[in-house]
Amino acid sequence: MKKLLLLLLAVAVGVVGWGILRKSEPPKVNFARAKRQTLVSALPTNGKVEPFEWQAARAEIAGLASRVDAREGQSVGKGALLATLTDPSLEAEIQAGEAKVAEARANLAALDAGGRPAEITDIENSLARSRFDLQQATKDYDALRRLAEKQAATAMEVQVAQAKVHQAELAIEGLLKRRTSLVAMPDIAAAKARLQDVEVALNLARQRAAESVVRAPIAGVVYGLAAHPGDYLNVGDLVANVGRMDRLRVRVYVDEPELGRVAEGQPVTLTWQALPGKKWLGTVQRKPTSIQALGSRQVGEVVCIIENPGRELVPGTNVDAEIRTAVVESALVIPRESLRHDTNGDYVFALKGDTVERRPVKTGTSSIALVEVTEGLAEGDAVALPSDNPMKAGDRVTAAM
Repeated sequence: MKKLLLLLLAVAVGVVGWGILRKSEPPKVNFARAKRQTLVSALPTNGKVEPFEWQAARAEIAGLASRVDAREGQSVGKGALLATLTDPSLEAEIQAGEAKVAEARANLAALDAGGRPAEITDIENSLARSRFDLQQATKDYDALRRLAEKQAATAMEVQVAQAKVHQAELAIEGLLKRRTSLVAMPDIAAAKARLQDVEVALNLARQRAAESVVRAPIAGVVYGLAAHPGDYLNVGDLVANVGRMDRLRVRVYVDEPELGRVAEGQPVTLTWQALPGKKWLGTVQRKPTSIQALGSRQVGEVVCIIENPGRELVPGTNVDAEIRTAVVESALVIPRESLRHDTNGDYVFALKGDTVERRPVKTGTSSIALVEVTEGLAEGDAVALPSDNPMKAGDRVTAAM
């Protein structure tokens, strides 16, 4: 019993002693060493894809979409048929115009031929009769004149026969003048003007009918198809967009405080959640000219040009973007979380023996995980990472690298 009590006492003393020693042991703190490496500073953000070059195909007349030949994602050449609009009143106008043109051409042809066929026939028949009468009257006159020379006919009979000849000649002359007067130059001019007017009206109607056929304004890929068979379209309504897909424009939204890091020509990498592991490369083309609200963010639209040789990215896609804002070779870097800040500026807790000291530092380029130190540290210096135990300069620590 006595031995048991002594054993329990010894255990209790040991536990108390271990606790005291444990309490006095310096806290364990994780450290990282400053090292030199190539530091790539990238600005992660998001953006939206649109074609680099595109044009909208719109309805130029109002009508019913009787046919829609285009398909979403279809490659088309310039002038390819996208849709056909139907306007029944326009078709009736073309038919009426064609009839008017045919009538005007027939009328002009008749005038060019000397008049209307019925009138010309009547005059020609009358001329034939008058010429026959002249021929008979001339024979009678010649016969009576010979008889009068032989005292076998009177002078009165000769004069009557001569009057009949003259009367037949006057009839022929009148008919010839009538035939000539059937077609006057003003009549032909008026007929030509009438034909020109109805031809112009017909061509305008046909031109409007041609506008009912919507064609691709440029060669490219159809996207944003808005028209479907049976839809009624007004003038100016969108049928479809056509754009080039081998090169894309991406509007990247950069938060206002980060815009100072962006410059034209910087490399850009895009990723799309729909195609994991796939990347698209490009460059910054233009910095923003204004700031706008995007939800709770104040952003600037940075325009980037992206190569899309496989045409896998499509307009309207929401993508993740990373702008490489700087590359520093052989930069002295430390983990970003080891950098601390107060009213006196940036600093770190550097390991000195078994204690930490406050070391003011100056920083340069940074990435998501690392920051460049330009003054205050040397390669190999150990800096403290965040710890659950509060630290101050001079504290003893147990360093874990």
